[in-house]
Amino acid sequence: MHSGSQRQARVTRTTKETQVEVALTLDGQGRYQIETGLGFLDHLLAQVAVHGHLDLEVRARGDLEVDEHHTVEDVAIALGQALDQALGDRRGIVRMGHAYAPLDEALARVVVDLSGRPYAVVRAAFRAPRLGALDSDLIIHFLETLAVHGRMNLHARVLYGRNDHHKAEALFKALGRALDRASRLDPRRETVPSTKGIL
Repeated sequence: MHSGSQRQARVTRTTKETQVEVALTLDGQGRYQIETGLGFLDHLLAQVAVHGHLDLEVRARGDLEVDEHHTVEDVAIALGQALDQALGDRRGIVRMGHAYAPLDEALARVVVDLSGRPYAVVRAAFRAPRLGALDSDLIIHFLETLAVHGRMNLHARVLYGRNDHHKAEALFKALGRALDRASRLDPRRETVPSTKGIL
């Protein structure tokens, strides 16, 4: 896939624990249809779509009777794989992007490098053990897993805040905006943005 191709992907991940389908269009309008069985995860993914100008469909059925871990992890894996596929050879992209997002008293910052080299540093502290039906620790795990399977360097931090909902939502809004900036096609560039010649 190159910069002139339609930058979209569809991924299906089926395990004994979950079934996940993700459809992603990078150059979208922020439209989304998300049903994971976890309302707060749906809410966070909607932020990424809207603020990242991504068209995103996510359907997940998981063993929520056990807990939400497998569903959250496999959604992150499938979304990361879809992002990687939609980027193709990453020719002509801006590659790096960052964004700050406030939500009332909370402020978050996300910096991404779509370098092909997965690494994540996530600093976010939540006071409550759960946000809706979602274990708050899984928010960090989701971002780390997304970085690995999206083959990107991700630095995400909640700079401050009091309300856990606000902190998590600001983080995902910033993620969407950073991904939008990093994945854009640079009209000045026709090559892969690396001195190595490959990402």
